[in-house]
Amino acid sequence: SCAVNIERDLAQTPGVTDASVNYALAQATVSYDEGKTHEHELHMVVKKAGYDVVMGHGDAHENHMAHGADVKKAGRKAAIALALAVPVFVLAMGELGFPFVQGVLATIVVFGAGSEFHVMAAKLLRRGRANMDTLISLGTVAALVLSWWQLIIWMNGYPLLGGIPEPMPSLYFETAAIITGFILLGRYFEARSKGKAGEAIAKLVELGAKFAHRVRDGVTEDVPVDALRVGDYVLVKPGEKIPLDGVVREGESALDESMLTGESIPVGKKLGDNVFGATVNTTGALTIEITKEPKDTVLAQIVRLVGEAQEKKAPIQKLADQISGVFVPIVIVIAFVTFVAWMLTGAALDVAFVNAVAVLVIACPCALGLATPTAIMVGTGRGAREGILIKSGEALERARNLDVVVFDKTGTLTEGKPIVTDVIGGDDVLRYAAALESSSEHPLALAVTRKAKELGLAVSKVVDFASVSGKGIRGTVEGKHVVLGNALMMVDEGVAVTADDLERLREQGKTAVIVAVDGYMIGVLGIADAPKANAKEAVADLERSGLSVMMLTGDHKHTAEAIARQLGIRDVEAEVLPGDKLAVVKRLQQKGKRVAFVGDGINDAPALTQADLGIAVGSGSDVAIEAGQMVLVGGGPEKVVAALRLTRVTYRTIKQNLFWAFIYNIIGIPLAALGFLNPIVASAAMAGSSISVVLNALRIRRG
Repeated sequence: SCAVNIERDLAQTPGVTDASVNYALAQATVSYDEGKTHEHELHMVVKKAGYDVVMGHGDAHENHMAHGADVKKAGRKAAIALALAVPVFVLAMGELGFPFVQGVLATIVVFGAGSEFHVMAAKLLRRGRANMDTLISLGTVAALVLSWWQLIIWMNGYPLLGGIPEPMPSLYFETAAIITGFILLGRYFEARSKGKAGEAIAKLVELGAKFAHRVRDGVTEDVPVDALRVGDYVLVKPGEKIPLDGVVREGESALDESMLTGESIPVGKKLGDNVFGATVNTTGALTIEITKEPKDTVLAQIVRLVGEAQEKKAPIQKLADQISGVFVPIVIVIAFVTFVAWMLTGAALDVAFVNAVAVLVIACPCALGLATPTAIMVGTGRGAREGILIKSGEALERARNLDVVVFDKTGTLTEGKPIVTDVIGGDDVLRYAAALESSSEHPLALAVTRKAKELGLAVSKVVDFASVSGKGIRGTVEGKHVVLGNALMMVDEGVAVTADDLERLREQGKTAVIVAVDGYMIGVLGIADAPKANAKEAVADLERSGLSVMMLTGDHKHTAEAIARQLGIRDVEAEVLPGDKLAVVKRLQQKGKRVAFVGDGINDAPALTQADLGIAVGSGSDVAIEAGQMVLVGGGPEKVVAALRLTRVTYRTIKQNLFWAFIYNIIGIPLAALGFLNPIVASAAMAGSSISVVLNALRIRRG
């Protein structure tokens, strides 16, 4: 109800186009027209609503530290309240009672340690509003005032004052004190748990290096990372973190990029390769040229994506918000009706009063407010650690009821770069081919030269090199006329071709490249874009979970079907142009299917946007892909499986949290109204409801 009140006031401010308040993060996100209002006015709106504005400037580490201070403050208040409330409770159980001592201690607890409840309730009352603090304030002050009133009346009959002593009346000092203590203790545990739920961003920020070895004019100096600028050169020694995103200018090494991708295997880096801030250099020394400012690094993009996802509300939260908005006034009405009903049945004043107070303090709007955002906070935080970036709470809902997962083949199911898979005819075939291809930049040429280098073959120079478009290449190697290409090229060159190996390679979906020397065919190279290591297992996992899997590709039908057979995919569409992928997704949706599309986020953007769930697969360099609702950094199709599993777990947790939050209230309020719950028990249940919701959300961290 706090969040709903602030959100409503901000949304009603002239010039504000959108306002969202996240209770778990204690953050407001506002879109507004600077010509009609400005930030100071928005601050005043929040303050007039009875709340404080703390500017954190989006610095996750600063916000995390501020939250730590809040937790300590909440702990101190709870400790003071309980230290004084326990003696009140003990005295109330004794025969003598020491009512004055009880009253004084209870008053200190209620108006001292528990002052925050009454201050907030008073601020809201002036605006005709109410929230959780209103319920607590009403319940504890009512218990305290009634007890003092009963005590003063009883004292009027006390012998020392000249009256006739009456039996000790019913006093509820311990109720007021213990309720305050329990709820403050609950807020302390809730604050601690919320800190754990929201620590993902702070941990991501803390991953970054603090200092770097900057190299200028041959001199190395240690400087703070914030002092680095684009174009600076830095030395990164083995075991140290890369300070900011950059390019390798000297040295070779392997980097642990698990903080970006969740993959533990180090990634080799050489001259010209991109490296990313906060990744760890494991072996050789590297000299890096900085290419990104701190605010533009991949790590900064991930922090922003996770932060934005946590701020955005899931559609399911709208129900909780609507209920929270009217919850407190309804509870106050129920408490009043409870009091009147008990009085009309002839019950004693104190019985009617106790049951009304129990209704006030059993109510749990905090649990309703925490149910969704805490689960989203933990789910998105865990995803970020594993290279799964969930961009909004809406993505969680979209992922729960899918029918089909459509994969773009290249770069998602396959490596995205051709490799030599078959060398038929011996090493000379590859050696001559590599000599010719060393003069070409074609992707197939790079595959051939890379394979020759892997096998350590000595590659001779080529002279009289010539390329024939769409057919192949030729040249002179070691004084011999060498031709490389397809069957049409061989016809032009008058080379006789044996077709058995060519046909077998084509059936396997591979490109067959014929090698001829001095007019004779000496062998064939098979080249293919190989499936990723875990692709087949990922497809099987998706189908086991009840999803259909479909593959789209621009490849020839034979090639596409061969890859599909290897992966166990039955539904394939080949020779699909980039623009046609959108039409395929629409066609599936028109059949009533809910579609997830998995693509590289560049030429697949229209299909990613159209799909019910767009999953963009990228390397560490392109995490800020705009299209789609999820981004997977690094890894293969197995990460799609992990992402869908995480979204299902998170959404299930949201539903569990909302169920328990509603159950607490649906069962607790009637029990309190019917006199089955003591206010002290009710306050413990209320505090426990919020804690249980947050602890349930924290289970997502463990899977």
